[in-house]
Amino acid sequence: MQAGFAMLCAGSVRAKNVKNIMLKNLLDACGGAIGFWSLGWAFAYGGQDSSKQTFIGNQDFFLSGGGDHHSWFFQFAFAATAATIVAGTVAERCTMVAYVCYSMMLTGFVYPVVAHAIWSNSGFLSAFTDEPLFGVGVVDFAGSGVVHLTGGVSAFWAAKILGPRIGRFSDVNGNPLLVPADMPGHSTSLQMLGTFILWTGWYGFNPGSTLGITGGSASIASLSAVTTTLAAASGCISCMTIRYLMGAEGEKQYDLTAAMNGALGGLVAITAGCSVVHPWAAVIIGACAGPVYLCASNLLLWLKIDDTVDAVPVHMANGIWGLLATGLFADPNLKAAAYGGNRVAGLFYGDGALFAAECVTILFVFGWVTSIMLPFFCLLRHLKLFRVSQEDEEVGLDISKHGGSAYVLAGPSDEALEAFKKGKEGEIIGNNKL
Repeated sequence: MQAGFAMLCAGSVRAKNVKNIMLKNLLDACGGAIGFWSLGWAFAYGGQDSSKQTFIGNQDFFLSGGGDHHSWFFQFAFAATAATIVAGTVAERCTMVAYVCYSMMLTGFVYPVVAHAIWSNSGFLSAFTDEPLFGVGVVDFAGSGVVHLTGGVSAFWAAKILGPRIGRFSDVNGNPLLVPADMPGHSTSLQMLGTFILWTGWYGFNPGSTLGITGGSASIASLSAVTTTLAAASGCISCMTIRYLMGAEGEKQYDLTAAMNGALGGLVAITAGCSVVHPWAAVIIGACAGPVYLCASNLLLWLKIDDTVDAVPVHMANGIWGLLATGLFADPNLKAAAYGGNRVAGLFYGDGALFAAECVTILFVFGWVTSIMLPFFCLLRHLKLFRVSQEDEEVGLDISKHGGSAYVLAGPSDEALEAFKKGKEGEIIGNNKL
């Protein structure tokens, strides 16, 4: 997943900022590991007790409880992914200091509280507690809410407070542009590579969230793999088709970026319910993810919020849709197989309890992340730690912060070219004499 985000982000930024965004993706894994080891794991899963609901964990700081190393490693990947979502949104103008600060805050505190509420045995939204919300608890199998909505809401407020890139919505004199300026990434090939790597990584997230592969877990994991695949495929096709139909007559085009983000939106949307919906439902969920992405992307432009890689439409908007879709399409038999307990189903099967739990979860995640990250980003801006200078942004962060461009494009020196030309001229004269 980290490799996929790195390639996607690198391809989506301009060539002058590639080193910077690659380093930030690397630091997500490194800073996330330290943050989740020291505080995050304890806040998320420390002191679980299904008979007692708590807001936050309070044991096993620095993995002091020993044991459970395999669970820590698996859950660390989710925490790092939540932080990486923000990286692409604020690319090309965010300082390295601010990035390290909010990455540690997200993985060490904000994300763990959400994970505790939804995934731990003592979370107040959890389906695994003795007295789950509305008798069912929330179904978020692999993190449409825990990972993607959390990261997406953080990315939304980061982009809002940080402000757009220079020239995105106004000209050099500060006058508003009628149409936002395009700032395309420098490598579609890297974007495509990142998309396919992420898609592959999703099979670790969704089928892997069964936490086992023997007995009944095998059928749950295989179903999750199928629904994940179908949602991504239908998301890609629907998004590309709608974007084509939206084009003016004579200007219709098959937009590769829309196709890639549609696939990613489908993956985000199916993440919550991959184990509890049928394949036909996964196709519908993915097909709806395409227009959800397009509407959210256009809304950001209307709000003049600059999201470099469109992470907010992909992760926040489709994280919300994924939770709602689970509350609509969850099959009672599949729900019982994946979660045990009673056969509570989605709204389309005649039961509204699960849908209500999904709605409460959306409100909680949005409220919790906003209450922490919005003031945090405002503080960074107030301390002038959030954004690079105008000069640094215009020249590019690779040169201003990392010692030079990511690409060595220099040709031969003028002296070498002159010597080469003279040698060629002498060769021609000599051949003519012969």
